[in-house]
Amino acid sequence: MSKKKILFVTQELNPYTEVSILSDIAKQIPHFATDEGYEIRILMPKFGVINERRHRLHEVVRLSGMNIIVDDEDYPLIIKVASLPGLRLQVYFLDNDEFFKRKAIFHDDDNVAFDDNQERIVFFCKGVMETVKKFGWAPDIVYLNGQITSLIPLYLKKAYKNDPIFQDSKIVYSFYEDTISHSFNEKFLRIAAINDLEPADLEIYRIGDEINLDLGAFVNCDGIIAGNEIANEFVNKHEDKINIPKSLFTSDEELARETIAFFKTVLQDTQE
Repeated sequence: MSKKKILFVTQELNPYTEVSILSDIAKQIPHFATDEGYEIRILMPKFGVINERRHRLHEVVRLSGMNIIVDDEDYPLIIKVASLPGLRLQVYFLDNDEFFKRKAIFHDDDNVAFDDNQERIVFFCKGVMETVKKFGWAPDIVYLNGQITSLIPLYLKKAYKNDPIFQDSKIVYSFYEDTISHSFNEKFLRIAAINDLEPADLEIYRIGDEINLDLGAFVNCDGIIAGNEIANEFVNKHEDKINIPKSLFTSDEELARETIAFFKTVLQDTQE
């Protein structure tokens, strides 16, 4: 039997970023996944806080060169790669000077959200889809870690639904707490409507008059993982809207191991 394949798309990953507990949890996932016999590929943003020289990033010319359209503007997509310490795994970094050169993640030094976070998320999520198509590598699980990945479930199920690379993929989304949705507005529904999508397709990301990236992501997922107590509270609050398998947070120490175990739950139908 061939190995099950995991596409791991993460907002943060230690040692490249050390911003939050999300970075540390993400670091453990590849180790547990390879121990369980999964084949894994990792994609993440090349935030400006990542030291390219220290981590020996270099451009992958065969994957670079695409332009990603966001709000009718073309932005070059540059793909860089580094080897994850301790494992024979490569991490692919999606880069663009306009969106990721700044030495910060989502907020400036005064903790004010960047005005273009909406565009940055659209660029990254569409860039992930196009990069995986170039891989020609069909994942059994698309595992999404953090809010920057929150458009990918919709894109997988709607915008790329006829692409054979993704047709059999199960989607699992890990979330923690809402750090950027509060700064989003109606513009998000328009600019995130890529390919043949319409703004109405993005209405799933709205709660009342507000944008919520997490609840919108859940709609097209096959499973969700709460990454902390705040996420648990969110699941309990919206229990009536979440009709998919879920794994609630127990502890930071067990989260990575429980995540791998949860993959088996989500894949159960295809493994039987």
